[in-house]
Amino acid sequence: MKIAMYYGPEDVRIEERPSPVPGAGEIVVQNRVTLTCGTDVKTFFRGHPYWTPPAPFGHESAGVVIAAGEGAPFAVGDRVVAHNSAPCGTCYFCKQGQHSLCDRLTFNLGAFAEIQKIPAVIVSQNTFLIPPEVSCKDAALTEPFACALYGIEQSEIKLGDTVVVNGAGPIGLMLIRLAVLRGARVIATDLHPMRLELARKLGAAVTIDIRDVSDQVQAVKAYTEEERGADVAIEAAGFPELWEKTVAMVRKGGIATLFGGPKPGTTVTFDTKLLHYSQITIKGVFHTTPRHVKAAFDLICRGVISAVDFVNEEYRLQEIEQAIRTHAQGLAIKNAIVYP
Repeated sequence: MKIAMYYGPEDVRIEERPSPVPGAGEIVVQNRVTLTCGTDVKTFFRGHPYWTPPAPFGHESAGVVIAAGEGAPFAVGDRVVAHNSAPCGTCYFCKQGQHSLCDRLTFNLGAFAEIQKIPAVIVSQNTFLIPPEVSCKDAALTEPFACALYGIEQSEIKLGDTVVVNGAGPIGLMLIRLAVLRGARVIATDLHPMRLELARKLGAAVTIDIRDVSDQVQAVKAYTEEERGADVAIEAAGFPELWEKTVAMVRKGGIATLFGGPKPGTTVTFDTKLLHYSQITIKGVFHTTPRHVKAAFDLICRGVISAVDFVNEEYRLQEIEQAIRTHAQGLAIKNAIVYP
């Protein structure tokens, strides 16, 4: 099989590897589609703290089962989508119901490949049979949508809230859609017109092109009642300066959700007077949980979001670098690697 291997910043190579063989409870999937995401972009340009090169990468895919190990709940020929992780269920954090913080979280990378083996713990918890009416492209959106669902739930949005989402990339757009569905009036900020146009299509009441404003915080507050700030502000881009601006956009008693992950070792500065006397709540949000993965898949099957809006161009595996670079340049929301 062919697989894309990551060797370091801007060094990805297509290699031939033996096709995997499933063990007990495992399945082997022939990918039909793999999607690019912001994590892939960051990994390509700067690496990732969770693995050491050379390493497989990519984690949003869907395809067809071509081999199943003993006891696996899927059969050869089934179309499936597998999430990229699963918690152990037995560590301290799992017992606290904080599955995204699991000490023994199993990650499965290597979706940029013709064939991929899915570990048994992911098969049993976070792998789903794709209905005939749902495309593999739609199903492959499950992983990022699950993360967005978790982030929205952690943000505690109430009916009628004014919510700002800073960053209208794939996750930001999903957060916008979900915030609208929770009854919020949403303000979206970004610097790519294409993304802001899609934000409006997904329900954003206000869009702000940050290239056109001198003070992003004040520009957002101007669209809130009495310019007091947003009830909830969400950072979805992963830039430390935007973390600081997001906190500054929140009204007294509001919530700032910091979703985008900056480079490891990054620090930010917040005004202690603002935090203390305004009683602002700051939340860091990472990854997702099996409950949100299942909910995300169900919502995709119901048409709440669609690949028509989120996936732009198709590339072959050997064109992976081009697919990632055009994503990074803001020329696409997501790109798809498709396999003949």
